[in-house]
Amino acid sequence: MDNTKLKGRMSGKVQELQQPAGDQNITVASAAAASLAPVESSYLALNNNALDIIRANLKSQPLTLDLFDIVKSPSGGSTIFEVPGLTGNEAATELSGIVLDYTTPRAYWDTPDPVEGTPPVCMSQNSIISHDGKSCALCPYNDFGSKDGDSNAKACKESVLLFLLRPNSIIPLLVRVPVTSKPRFLKYSTRLLSTLTPISSVVTKITLEKATSKQGKPYALFNFQTVGTLSPEEAAQARTFGQQFMEIVNAAQMMPELAEAS
Repeated sequence: MDNTKLKGRMSGKVQELQQPAGDQNITVASAAAASLAPVESSYLALNNNALDIIRANLKSQPLTLDLFDIVKSPSGGSTIFEVPGLTGNEAATELSGIVLDYTTPRAYWDTPDPVEGTPPVCMSQNSIISHDGKSCALCPYNDFGSKDGDSNAKACKESVLLFLLRPNSIIPLLVRVPVTSKPRFLKYSTRLLSTLTPISSVVTKITLEKATSKQGKPYALFNFQTVGTLSPEEAAQARTFGQQFMEIVNAAQMMPELAEAS
């Protein structure tokens, strides 16, 4: 090999070693995202006329949360979801789709076991400011152990409400994530954020695993995993659809339904 070619190769190696760490991280993150399987164009809601159909069918009526199908955390430590369907509830070991958006509601009832559907005494849509403008962080019902003397639970019930868009529906499925799994979801969304990946640009799979509380009671923990990426075109469509759909939802001012007793 002549000296000219050798100098050229050595110069290239030096430039690679001098590459900023940030650029290397971006390269690694891009490679990781590229390794995920691309998603086929099977999402009905990403069609151009999906929002027009929704608006036409609503006929100016509010799109309140009680019109949505909702999946809650199963009781007794079960790892099977009950998903509402046309013929009744259907059992599912996992849920997959695009998380268009999510809220972090919380609510307080002045009775330990409120009847399902009972409106709370106090509530918040974002777990930061209550409906009457007070700080949730300063509320005594936000303190650990405020629920009762036998546990470290808070009297004010927290959760995460996911708007999960599935391939064969233009209306998202609501998935209520309990407070025990709230840190897991926030960590998952932060991991996506660390690689500049919008949560609405990937397909998320949700599964359950059995756990036991300190009091010996079984319950289900949620797991979140990215199983595919949308194409740039689909990601843009999902972002636009999500923003416009949530405008319809937020216009209904559905705060009470965000925190129903269950």
